[in-house]
Amino acid sequence: MNIAEKVRAGQRIDFDEALALYEYDLFELGELADAKRQERHGKKSYFNINRHINPTNICKDVCKFCAYSASRKNPNQYTMSHDEIMHIVDDIVQRGIKEVHMVSAHNPQTGLQWYLDIFKKITTRYPDLHVKALTAAEVHFLCEEYHKSYDELLDLMVANGVDSMPGGGAEIFDETVREYICKGKVSSRQWLEIHKKWHERGKMSNVTMLFGHIEKRKDRIDHMMRIRDLQDITGGFNAFIPLVYQSENNYLNVSEFITAHEILKTMAISRIVLDNVANIKAYWVTSTVNLALVAQEFGANDLDGTIEKESINAAAGAASAHGVVLQEFVQLIKNSGFIPVERDSVYNELKIW
Repeated sequence: MNIAEKVRAGQRIDFDEALALYEYDLFELGELADAKRQERHGKKSYFNINRHINPTNICKDVCKFCAYSASRKNPNQYTMSHDEIMHIVDDIVQRGIKEVHMVSAHNPQTGLQWYLDIFKKITTRYPDLHVKALTAAEVHFLCEEYHKSYDELLDLMVANGVDSMPGGGAEIFDETVREYICKGKVSSRQWLEIHKKWHERGKMSNVTMLFGHIEKRKDRIDHMMRIRDLQDITGGFNAFIPLVYQSENNYLNVSEFITAHEILKTMAISRIVLDNVANIKAYWVTSTVNLALVAQEFGANDLDGTIEKESINAAAGAASAHGVVLQEFVQLIKNSGFIPVERDSVYNELKIW
């Protein structure tokens, strides 16, 4: 039985077989992934109505791929006040937005309580608003800075109203690559440990993979395999999110940029490998809306959301600074031959548009 036959038969593939899928014809690979997608989701493409808030860009870490941190090429430091954040939250709730996604830099000046207090303020005023906040990289930073264990900090997050964790900070799990692109940041082992502990609290999270920089194909497969192994244990990952590296204003100096062909192959392989993760997100912020829609034919079933405002990837060249208009988003999905399904943050279906 060859690899494609194993995939069609619903059998799990191993590392070498997954790596070999990169040698398949793009459209054959797409057919395999699309069959897996349609088994789970049919022609539904999920999105949510969300708002990203990036509260501070001051960071103690130095990651070579990052264009957002004010400690690098960006001289314009900022830290939002709680009043500024709550003004945004008041506005989005009035307009029916159901998720606030809060991720930022590793700012040693704000204090742990600054984070906890804003979560509490949001959830006290708007108990039905889903708060997705603090990557595992932020959790690790706060634990080191304020002498907390992971367990202690995760319990504080729960107590102050954080509903789920985003998948950022995973970057690429291979330690050699990680040492080069984000030395000093949370390690791959620590990242996985934090999410495991979060899942053990009955909470859900996402997981990302930053690709298209200096990593090799084998590093992407290794990354997926580690996710699959943890998901077998906890079942706590809502979605896998392959993030396409953004090339502007950073220090990686990548000269050959990843092609759409390679991006689509990676999307398809992730759908095939991650047989225990329900959703594959084509994050339009890093891939463009058009390619994200094409990726729905290559195993992806989610497009993230309307976002409204995003600063981290926009600083590196992504066209995401002002989000996307809801009605336009819905129409693009329909015109691509898919069914737009609005979901909540943990993939309960809210409305078929």
